[in-house]
Amino acid sequence: MKVAVIGTGYVGTTTSIAFASQGYKVIGIDNDEEKIKRLNQSKLPFYEEGLDGILQKYILDGTLSFTSNLEESMEQCDILFVTVGTPASQDGSADLSSVIEVARQIGSVMKDYKVIVIKSTVPIGTGAKLKNIIQSELKKRQLDISFDLVSNPEFLRQGKALHDAVYPERIVIGCETDKAREIMEEFYKNVKSKLLFTTVRDAEMIKYASNAFLATKISFINELARICEKTETNIVQVAKGMGMDSRINPQFLQAGLGFGGSCFPKDTKALLALASEKETPMNILKAVLHVNQTQTDWFMEKVKKTLNSLSGKRIAILGLTFKPQTDDIREAPSLKIINYLIKHKAHMAAYDPQGTENVKKIYPDIRYATTPLEAMAGADAVLIVTEWKEIIDIDWKNAKRVLSQPIVFDGRNALDSAIMSKLGYYYMGVGILKS
Repeated sequence: MKVAVIGTGYVGTTTSIAFASQGYKVIGIDNDEEKIKRLNQSKLPFYEEGLDGILQKYILDGTLSFTSNLEESMEQCDILFVTVGTPASQDGSADLSSVIEVARQIGSVMKDYKVIVIKSTVPIGTGAKLKNIIQSELKKRQLDISFDLVSNPEFLRQGKALHDAVYPERIVIGCETDKAREIMEEFYKNVKSKLLFTTVRDAEMIKYASNAFLATKISFINELARICEKTETNIVQVAKGMGMDSRINPQFLQAGLGFGGSCFPKDTKALLALASEKETPMNILKAVLHVNQTQTDWFMEKVKKTLNSLSGKRIAILGLTFKPQTDDIREAPSLKIINYLIKHKAHMAAYDPQGTENVKKIYPDIRYATTPLEAMAGADAVLIVTEWKEIIDIDWKNAKRVLSQPIVFDGRNALDSAIMSKLGYYYMGVGILKS
């Protein structure tokens, strides 16, 4: 069975590699000729640890290739996976222009039966809309070709995307015909995972509901951290006790600077936009976004209060990406922090193992370091923004010597407050009493 994956961004490229690893011959398709050229040279358009070597392996053995020729690829493939982006519009709703254009192109060149699988995150009802677009294009060509449109949302975590694609926790498949179900069952027969078959609309909602719920857990624990500080309780211990309850579980109960990246903010806003369109208020989700939007300022107000003023202070920012093991800075708390520090006339030096070049495009005038200690040299305070291993594993005992003042604000509760205190640091986390 040959497979086409339309869209070679983060999801599309990772999905293509995962399918190749499962023994399928895969063609990745994109209209960006430069990206196609680089992918065929085994060069990734993003950072994901270890993925470039696996990409090279499947390129060299002919299992995986990339092209811009949709028509030729469709003739060779039985299943088409659509993985193009659906970024947020200004009003928060999903921008469907790319996925709609793909549907038009498919309908304009399709010659026989295909299963068209939508992996892109799309609002509820999009599957039916895309099906109508494809049928309309076929009608223009005076063709009566059957096809099935399936929703198969992705649940990839950045930094662990290949593992999640090869060993998914669950596979959700929304389809409307027995034929489509049989083909999808056959396609995933070697994947040891729970399969849930639903309608297309249910599958579309499952993706949004999953990300919105995880975002809710994060905002809940972050808001709880604020009251913990005022009640002399420790959010780390509180979250640990909560997480021991199997109904709650400890995942996504780490207090910090809030969520970012390409999924949680975008999908939560899109679900809220849909709710508004349907005149159905979702007040919990509104609060989730409000907490997330204010979490960084709440943290930075603590920093400013501790230092009396930020004007002229030298601040080391450790971590720029929204999470470790990626170069993605979309909706990253670091951007809000940099903006806050600029507004308050602080001087800063920033370090990140992978995100520096992306942040430089937005803030070219701040100082960037190649090592954590270089960023910390002469600093009045250190802000831990992303919990990269390179940052957690700093020799904090000796690092104190390069600082102007041994003050650490840990926005990820990545370090042990008791150990930092013993080393002579003034340490402040999120929802943890200062030590």
